[in-house]
Amino acid sequence: MYAQTFGCATCGIEGVPITVEVDLSNGLPAFEIVGLADTAVREARERVRAAVRNAGFEFPARRITANLAPADMRKEGAALDLPLALGLLAGTGQLQPDDIRGIVSMGELSLEGLVRPVPGVLAMVDACRKAGIQTVYVPQENLQEAALVTGVQAFGVASLQALMEHLQKKKLLLPADAAKMAQSMSPVLAGGDFAEVQGQQGAKRALEIAAAGKHNVLLSGPPGTGKTMLARRLPSILPTLTPEEALEVTRIYSIAGLLQREAGLVQQRPFRQPHHTISMAGLVGGGSVPRPGEITLSHRGVLFLDELPEFSRQVLEVLRQPLEEGRVSIARAQGNYTFPASFLLIAARNPCPCGWFGSQGPHICKCSDGEIRRYQKRLSGPLLDRIDLRVEVAPLSYGEMKSSVKTESSACIRQRVERARACQKERFGAGGTLVNAAMTHSQILQYCHLSTEAERLLAQAFQKLGMSARSHDRLLKVARTIADLDSSEGIEIQHIAEAVQLRGGEELEGL
Repeated sequence: MYAQTFGCATCGIEGVPITVEVDLSNGLPAFEIVGLADTAVREARERVRAAVRNAGFEFPARRITANLAPADMRKEGAALDLPLALGLLAGTGQLQPDDIRGIVSMGELSLEGLVRPVPGVLAMVDACRKAGIQTVYVPQENLQEAALVTGVQAFGVASLQALMEHLQKKKLLLPADAAKMAQSMSPVLAGGDFAEVQGQQGAKRALEIAAAGKHNVLLSGPPGTGKTMLARRLPSILPTLTPEEALEVTRIYSIAGLLQREAGLVQQRPFRQPHHTISMAGLVGGGSVPRPGEITLSHRGVLFLDELPEFSRQVLEVLRQPLEEGRVSIARAQGNYTFPASFLLIAARNPCPCGWFGSQGPHICKCSDGEIRRYQKRLSGPLLDRIDLRVEVAPLSYGEMKSSVKTESSACIRQRVERARACQKERFGAGGTLVNAAMTHSQILQYCHLSTEAERLLAQAFQKLGMSARSHDRLLKVARTIADLDSSEGIEIQHIAEAVQLRGGEELEGL
């Protein structure tokens, strides 16, 4: 007796349809699963056996062989429990072959026959759509996620028994109503508002420029000056996610198993803050079958690295590729995996190990010259070269803290950021570039037109700061963003001057 049905698995951040073949033959009772299955998939034998019996169906005392094709792709996780059970029931005649023809099912089975949620449903349902499959059965708790994929009819399944009754036309399940679910989704509000931040106008201005052009930022200053507070409010001034970006982010969080149960589309830009003890695999992704790391979880959002020099230098150096290319590539024996990693980096650091080097006031730095040099050299030149804005965050005076002057809210700043982003979108058109930070060298030559005075100041900055070609291009990208915030067609001297100052060129003041 033979039966065939379909399930789905994940590979990287993509879904892959899996053909599940079940063969029953004479011989000693056994249940074997072949097709490069990991431990979780092989353990499905016991889950399926108990679930079938406890749901009120017959489990045959036969030799059972289940094949998962393609056989050369490693399968992991418990999402194949449900199709294995359906294949088994069809092979024993408890289901008709026509009942499971052309459908895909996914879900983990409990021992009593309930269907539990699994990660990666959005990617798997989207893979089914691309393969031309029109009907999928997913765990009830993953239904809102599955409904985000248009062109596929998704059913939520609570138990194996309920699915059997539906397939046998005894008690039909209702498909997901995507429109109704979309209306029920409540927007997620960003935590914190810039109106709550007293003073620090220079840092706020730098973060506005960073948000408008997607430029990386380094905040430096003594402890308690508000570096972390400012960084955590950066998402509140970023433009809202477009539908395409929201689907991208939701897919990643679904694969990583971080999507909240019964949640739909991710509606807020990610903000990730890994601890400085994180490993390289934790940051960029890893494992025998690589999973997304923190930089991929920050895709379309913000990656905040607090106490930057405390991170392992080896860990920090792997940021070079994603900062330049917006993606990270991981090589494994089974193949190469590419994860998206287009994020805005914001980092914070103290000037020395104790944090008070150069401070004016009662706090005195007790670090030796050697300790300070070693601390500051933990960041390599090539990595710092990829950070566009370097901002000193000074301690507030008592008067600034107690000031009753109202500061700008995040909503006001976001309006200017969105206007600048709209200007960039109109400028680049449909060429693939979305923000100034992603401009190529040819685009810089085309769109960064400098006035005579601006050109002269840029030449002086290039010589005095010993800038590299990459630094030169990055400075022009920042100046282009500042000009966009000013609604200026060309780049004027004040735009170059502010870009140079924000890159750490205070010694050029007065030129």
